[in-house]
Amino acid sequence: MPLPIQNPVTTPFDSRHFRHALSQFATGVTVITTRTADGTMLGLTATSFNSVSLQPPLVLWSLGSSASSMAGFNDSTHYVINVLAADQSLLANRFASRIEDRFAGLELDFSATGQPVLRGAVAWFECSNRSRYPEGDHVIFVGEVTHCEVGSGAPLVYYGGAYCSASALPAA
Repeated sequence: MPLPIQNPVTTPFDSRHFRHALSQFATGVTVITTRTADGTMLGLTATSFNSVSLQPPLVLWSLGSSASSMAGFNDSTHYVINVLAADQSLLANRFASRIEDRFAGLELDFSATGQPVLRGAVAWFECSNRSRYPEGDHVIFVGEVTHCEVGSGAPLVYYGGAYCSASALPAA
């Protein structure tokens, strides 16, 4: 027999309050990069990155349905998820901005399929663009990881509307 709910919340749903509640969940900061069929490089900052499966190796991230880069990411065969280092907050801001060429002046490496890889990332995952799921005002991209690398240093973290650095706690 289910227990009765004590003091049920009856206030209307508040989107601002929802965003504030979400900001209490610390996330890593990534820049997703791809190169379109015509060679144009696209990149954007995303905190909506998560693992899905080890076998096969799957990860996910999401992109707003109305994003100007949606067509490019939707049509790309591969992309790279760059996990930013704690000292890369300016890079996170750059790829979150509306500047024309987010890659201008950056030194890049390229994956086996020619996707841009940001130097200094603590990790990166090259993914084949496996599937997409429209949900609400976003599209969830599921990528199959074809290659990954691990760098060094602490990751950049987003918490409470600000960038932070993560560090390990002493062992208990």
